[in-house]
Amino acid sequence: MSTEDQAPSQDIPPKEIFYCEVCTFPLEYCEFGSSFTKCKEWLKEADSAQYDKHYSEEALQSKLGTLSLEAQKKLEKDVAKKEAKAEAKADAALKKKMSSPVTIKRIERNKRKHVTAVHGLEAFDIELKKAAKFFAQRFATGASVSKNAQGQDEIVVQGDVAYDIEELIEKGTGVLKGIPIDNVEIVEDKKKKSD
Repeated sequence: MSTEDQAPSQDIPPKEIFYCEVCTFPLEYCEFGSSFTKCKEWLKEADSAQYDKHYSEEALQSKLGTLSLEAQKKLEKDVAKKEAKAEAKADAALKKKMSSPVTIKRIERNKRKHVTAVHGLEAFDIELKKAAKFFAQRFATGASVSKNAQGQDEIVVQGDVAYDIEELIEKGTGVLKGIPIDNVEIVEDKKKKSD
């Protein structure tokens, strides 16, 4: 069979899909997300032609025409309930995040040698490896991520830099943005002297 015998193929252009900047779904699926009202408001401001295509009176009537009045009311209640639940969840997560403590522990190793352990940064969406690298570069010393006695990740920095780290957090320098200074606590951990 030669190429002349085959039917000529028609190039089909790719379908253009628009994505919502609020929920990141395609516009047709925004109604299944938890922020439908915000999606509609964003679309109205961003692209009025797409808004009219999906949410104009004619478009809504054609969608709702197949639903009964009771089903329409139930759908509206479900959407409102889902949005309220998502908003409450986001508020609770923000409250928990803002009340999470960050502990900077100054640990004495030998008579004049110290290490500084920083715990609690992960609650503020800070990548511990990046923060350790930032501390190592900032203080020209060793810094690593390790597990503490409770099995939680913490950053261990060589040297007595507890107050310097607190100052960096207060200024919001580098990767340490978004941590309230009220949540930062410095703890001294001295070795017990043996008799």
